[in-house]
Amino acid sequence: MNTADLGLPVDVPSTALFTDQYELTMLQAALKAGTAERRSVFEVFTRRLPHGRRYGVVAGTGRVLDAVENFRFDADVLGFLRENAIVDEETLQWLASYRFSGDIWGYPEGEVYFPGSPIIRVEGSFAECVLLETVILSILNHDSAIAAAASRMASAAGGRPLIEMGARRTHELGAVAAARAAYVGGFTTTSDLAAGFRYGIPTVGTSAHAFTLLHDNERDAFQAQVNSLGRNTTLLVDTYDVTEAVRAAVEVAGPELGAVRIDSGDLLLVAHRVRQQLDELGANDTKIIVTSDLDEYAIASLAAAPVDAYGVGTQLVTGSGHPTCSMVYKLVARAESADPKAPLVPVAKRSTGGKTSIGGRKWAARRLDEYGVAEAEVIGTGQVPGELADRQLLVELVKSGEVVAREPLDVVRDRHAQARGNLPLSATQLSRGEPVIPTEYVHVRTGS
Repeated sequence: MNTADLGLPVDVPSTALFTDQYELTMLQAALKAGTAERRSVFEVFTRRLPHGRRYGVVAGTGRVLDAVENFRFDADVLGFLRENAIVDEETLQWLASYRFSGDIWGYPEGEVYFPGSPIIRVEGSFAECVLLETVILSILNHDSAIAAAASRMASAAGGRPLIEMGARRTHELGAVAAARAAYVGGFTTTSDLAAGFRYGIPTVGTSAHAFTLLHDNERDAFQAQVNSLGRNTTLLVDTYDVTEAVRAAVEVAGPELGAVRIDSGDLLLVAHRVRQQLDELGANDTKIIVTSDLDEYAIASLAAAPVDAYGVGTQLVTGSGHPTCSMVYKLVARAESADPKAPLVPVAKRSTGGKTSIGGRKWAARRLDEYGVAEAEVIGTGQVPGELADRQLLVELVKSGEVVAREPLDVVRDRHAQARGNLPLSATQLSRGEPVIPTEYVHVRTGS
């Protein structure tokens, strides 16, 4: 059973307090001013990619849909707000019946994005849309950062399997989300059982150094593991002496030994020596798995090594140096009045320091060259040019408050592989550079 398909709560009964206080105080002021019900359009985008990154990866959309569905102010939540005088009684009464009833459009999860891409577009009354800002950003900023790191690592791995094993390096609930995002980005398995239970991601794991140290000698530890898990297990061979451990591992398990894991030392050198030793011992099919603080650069450096799989922890769950995507949630259009038929007026923040934004409800399309390779991210307002009509990126996610686009995680993962494959080859380069394709703005017509 894949519980992700059931729309269950992310981790708690309600996501309503996964927000900042000013969302509620803005709501209170707007209710008093009579502007809370004005039709509004908010968009999620980033003004720039993390330094040196060539593309971003949309991840967390499925979790956003869960969070929106479970954004409910129950009695306990309302009691907390009342006891701490966060908002007044009128606002509390309004919150008691809160259900998002608007529309959400967005890039399908797994798609790539670029500066300015309208990754998510939320439409409804100001009151119901503004409350979702923090929870949407917290999910997308975290998950997209992890997925981008995972995608780079997957490219560097060149098709070799990647194991997500970062649960012990991050928040216990964040670890589950990180495993999901890593799977979207191209990882094949996770060590985190909660991620396996929640999202159906394949799980793996055998033993750590503690298991070897528990026994009187390494051979006894290997024998105990093989007796329990079978000859196809993975034995950890760097607790003491790698050469002696590999010899003992093959003697205990035979040539059917599934794999050996190396977790320290000069991985390039040790992997070559271990491969040679395994072959000499007749264990030609035994795989070599390497771990030990890997990132995309370390993985790329091992491309010529006889390594069959990589296990990645710390660098993955921290976004490999970029733990957030700096996405923002901005009001880009609002109605002139609370009349449902009132036209939308484009609005935008004007400021110095690179924090300006472009008003108006936007569409996005990706222009391809004659070979089907992406050459530009085109963003505009108003009518979509005919030549881009079939290249639009936003899809409907929520309609009149109902989720309409929940999908299996494997579909998302496959989508990302295809999206990355349609980018110019330079997208997979690990050297620092500008976005692999430019963002072009087309202002055909602004308005509703």
